[in-house]
Amino acid sequence: MDAENRIHIAVNAAVLKLLRPLCRLLLRHHVPFAAFEELAKHTYVQVALDDFGIPGKKPTLSRASILTGLTRKDVQRLVADTAPERAASDEGYNRAARVLTGWARDAEFHDEHGTPLALDPLEGQRSFAVLVRRYSGDMPARAVLDELLRVGSVRQRDDQKLELVTSGYVPRSGETEKLGILGSDVADLISTIDHNLQRADTDPRFQRKVMYTDYPASELPAFRKLSSAQAQELLEKFDRWLAVHEKSDKTDHSSQPAMRVGVGIYYFEEPMVPSHRKEQ
Repeated sequence: MDAENRIHIAVNAAVLKLLRPLCRLLLRHHVPFAAFEELAKHTYVQVALDDFGIPGKKPTLSRASILTGLTRKDVQRLVADTAPERAASDEGYNRAARVLTGWARDAEFHDEHGTPLALDPLEGQRSFAVLVRRYSGDMPARAVLDELLRVGSVRQRDDQKLELVTSGYVPRSGETEKLGILGSDVADLISTIDHNLQRADTDPRFQRKVMYTDYPASELPAFRKLSSAQAQELLEKFDRWLAVHEKSDKTDHSSQPAMRVGVGIYYFEEPMVPSHRKEQ
């Protein structure tokens, strides 16, 4: 078997593995195969046009048709359909996250010990309304507050002041927001793996995990607690470093393109499949 065939088989095996949890989620949310197929077609066309053009030449529908295997008529229809892009917008998530991050980082909204202050919703120079104007543009403060209260990132005390519960925008309820995080976080991981497949020798990106099999279930609560605490501590350390260098480097590198950068950590566990089931 030649190298190309081995790669083709490996890609198919990898796709089957990553599709399994995705299909489980799609079926749970009553998404039929036809809807998934349409989204896949749309994405194939957009990627062909955006990422696989010929240098110096404008992307064409004919080339997208050749690359994707879809008819030119299908490609034209899919390019005209902008509904998937509108549905995939994460602007609301970004705005809420920026407000929380600003509250956690900006010294103007901290006490003398560097702890985020409890804020008055509207009054004063260090109110929640001022925070929202600074970090979320023209978004109404009431709308941002309702969202952050709903997901549990902020709480309102008996004296009506607002208290930061967590600096991360992680919805505790509301499947819409959680599904948005699914899309962005899994996309980031796949992009990193794809980058490493192409450029691991010259420009590798960090991508590691630690995993044990046959681990006793009784020990899981202790490891969940340990991994959660230490992962949070590490992410906060990265956050502080990025915040400092973002401010100090903006003037020095004003001519450089802005980049999106981060590190993600996730926890997983699942039952081991008994050997007799594997053999069936």
